[in-house]
Amino acid sequence: MSDSNASVPKPSSSVKLVLLGEAAVGKSSLVLRFVNNDFQENKEPTIGAAFLTQKCQLPTRTIKFEIWDTAGQERFASLAPMYYRNAQSALVVYDLTKPSSLTKAKHWVAELQRQASPGIVIALVGNKLDLCTATGEHDAAEAENSETATEEPQEGDARKITTKEAKDYAEEEGLLFFETSAKDGTGVQEVFNAIANAIPETQLKGSRPAGATGQAGQTRDEGRVNLNANAGAGGPKDGCAC
Repeated sequence: MSDSNASVPKPSSSVKLVLLGEAAVGKSSLVLRFVNNDFQENKEPTIGAAFLTQKCQLPTRTIKFEIWDTAGQERFASLAPMYYRNAQSALVVYDLTKPSSLTKAKHWVAELQRQASPGIVIALVGNKLDLCTATGEHDAAEAENSETATEEPQEGDARKITTKEAKDYAEEEGLLFFETSAKDGTGVQEVFNAIANAIPETQLKGSRPAGATGQAGQTRDEGRVNLNANAGAGGPKDGCAC
């Protein structure tokens, strides 16, 4: 008889994550890179919000992110509380080449701190890192050896927000901080890994063994949700993102 403890599946937990930020900072592109490892040069603006899912494997458990990608246009701002309500995590995104986007990001951070769930994990993410050198490429070794690499934008560099400015703000507010490029993938996986690791066990919902069998009709593919599954069933609706 085989040892039942030899290959115990890791528990799985659902985590609601919301993306907030000014229009055109690359929120949808970050999600697309994380979920599909893809980038679309001319992505259409999000209308209202988009919903996607993706799993993140940690050493002791599997985190299933339920991602609400909100529209950045001002006319949709009033809808944001509907999406960040009961969220355990948030990505607040700004554009490294656009100072006003960091101002807007700070607004969203303040709103989350006032109105979102207590203990929400917030990551401040500066996107479009690929634009932040004159050649459009970034050399990590040179950046590490340069005393001015994170202090002042260099000539020919599209960067308008220094790493130090945003990082100091993130540290003051107790935020995770990353700079990313949705275009080439730099830092994207690291953002979601860090969020998954930062969420306390007590805030994880829907914890169950990864091999557990749910009720019929409750399975959901990555990237889409069947809101009609088990509509008339009396059992618990595991995986509802509402």
